[in-house]
Amino acid sequence: MTMIPKPFWNPWLAGVALGVTLLATFVLTGHGLGATGFTTRLSAWLGLQAAPEAIQANAYLGAMARPDILDGWITWQVIGVFAGALLAAFLAGRMRVQLDGATRVGAGKRIATALIGGLLAGFGARIAAGCTSGLGLSGAATLSIAAFVFLGAFFVTGLIASRLVKGV
Repeated sequence: MTMIPKPFWNPWLAGVALGVTLLATFVLTGHGLGATGFTTRLSAWLGLQAAPEAIQANAYLGAMARPDILDGWITWQVIGVFAGALLAAFLAGRMRVQLDGATRVGAGKRIATALIGGLLAGFGARIAAGCTSGLGLSGAATLSIAAFVFLGAFFVTGLIASRLVKGV
């Protein structure tokens, strides 16, 4: 028996829920949402396991290096987002493994394109000092000029990239 997926949330309701979540995060923790810092923190922690002297001497990664990866709010936020998304997909009947677009261009090209795009987005987020959730949502909520410049550049770049890789 196949389960019929539940409909997606109303976008207005989802937006209000995200706003309330962001507000609660500011009130309860003193900072906004964000995820990109976790990847840097994870890289620093992995580096500590392999080459502690090199990581501690590195001006960029040394400041992020902690002996315990679970020792920060951002780690727990990323774990919570992952667990919450998994639970929500399961409860909504939308839990499945799929590779969108693979039938048109082939699985290998689709995976390579997604991997390259993800690496470029992560690199850009580190250069911009935040990702779409950290700089975009939290920064815009605090009326940061950098956040609005980032969001504009992000959307324009997305529109251009979508035209360049259409069908991939």
